[in-house]
Amino acid sequence: MEGDQVTIKYWEFEDAPFKEKLKDPSVKDIAKIYFDNETKAYRFAKALYEVKAKGQLRLKDCPKDLPIATWKRYLDFGVNVGILKHEQSEYSFTDRYTKPLKNLSTYIKAWTETKKDENLDTIFATAKTAKQQKRGGRIRKEQLDLQPQNDGAEQNDTVAE
Repeated sequence: MEGDQVTIKYWEFEDAPFKEKLKDPSVKDIAKIYFDNETKAYRFAKALYEVKAKGQLRLKDCPKDLPIATWKRYLDFGVNVGILKHEQSEYSFTDRYTKPLKNLSTYIKAWTETKKDENLDTIFATAKTAKQQKRGGRIRKEQLDLQPQNDGAEQNDTVAE
């Protein structure tokens, strides 16, 4: 799912709010971490819910209310983010999810505490670093001021016959 991003609202997972969330966990909270779009979140939640209900899920056993390609896309997304595993044509929950997330937070904390200078232009040598040109939309006042004015005072280079 290109273009989607993890949006963890960290304050919801600090100790006190997290304890409240644990009293009534919902697949919606999980899906909304990965998708802001309600439809995509619903489809991902539906895929997770089916795996939870059946323990293991084959594509041919998915309900017919969504196309098989949609099921595959969201189940594969679950595999890509580490929630699900796909072995022998079956999707099931993985037990490898918690440790990598803890390690990621430890890594970020360690990075913030280092005094190392990093040259981002070297690290991301192939990244486009120039400001992108405007691709349409409204013309701003600054752009209007930069355009040459044509007050009818142009010289006409054509010769009258």
